[in-house]
Amino acid sequence: MSEIKSEKIWMNGKLTGWDNATVHIMTHALHYGSSVFEGIRCYNTKKGPAIFRLNDHTKRLLESAKIHRMKIPYTQSDINTAIKQTIKANNLKECYIRPLIYKSTGGISLNPLPVKTDTAIAVWSWGAYLGEQALKTGIDVKISTWTRMAPNTHPGMAKAGGNYINSQLAKIEAVEDGYAEAIMLNSAGFVAEGTGENIFIIKDNIIHTPKTSDSILPGITRDSIIKLAKELNYKVKETTIPREMLYIADELFFTGTAAEVTPIISVDKITISKGARGPITEKLQSAFFNILKDGKRPDWFELVD
Repeated sequence: MSEIKSEKIWMNGKLTGWDNATVHIMTHALHYGSSVFEGIRCYNTKKGPAIFRLNDHTKRLLESAKIHRMKIPYTQSDINTAIKQTIKANNLKECYIRPLIYKSTGGISLNPLPVKTDTAIAVWSWGAYLGEQALKTGIDVKISTWTRMAPNTHPGMAKAGGNYINSQLAKIEAVEDGYAEAIMLNSAGFVAEGTGENIFIIKDNIIHTPKTSDSILPGITRDSIIKLAKELNYKVKETTIPREMLYIADELFFTGTAAEVTPIISVDKITISKGARGPITEKLQSAFFNILKDGKRPDWFELVD
């Protein structure tokens, strides 16, 4: 992976140099994972650099902060403006965007309420998360031995830093076992999601995806694909999915801001259908990437300038 770096990072209302955007070793989030964040992409569309579903992402960011009782002095509009400012300051036409709200200094106990809350925004050039070729040829995955957190342990609907310790364990296991990714089951043993992606299962021309109550993060790309699939006259079912349905699926794919739409060609060394990207996956991919290229849905894009 190429080095992740750009020129400027926005921190608490000011742009600062990348190398100067540092935190103290006693930052609360370093010790306890007390942060919330978003992953957003800016695409160089035919209309110019445009941020994909910016309002939906920053709304979820603030909702994640609310769930974890983090209060910041910025409105959603303020954060949107700061994101655009940071992209322009780095002269980027396409980039990945990482807004972060985190508990910084002022206490180190497990009570985060008295601790200062800081906000930062970083942007950098970043290609396909699982590799450009994976978008065409697909990836091999495994069912993780690590379970997605159970309801009423900590909130899966919040995109919180601490949640991703769970994902990291599953990702490490998958990579060390020779797979590109892992699929995580929830505490009831049903399909939840990947380590950082939502999952879709196609069987008999019906598209299935786990419900939000199945311990998943309600993904923005997931929502986009559901909308596109319905517009293409496919039936979409948000439903509980047993593990074994993965093995007998006609097609599988991941969605996410980083992964975009990535086909899955095997699970636990069981080949999915013909072991290649399926026709419905390809059709949805094409529809999705055409929108990203053309920017034809103004409700999904926010121009940087």
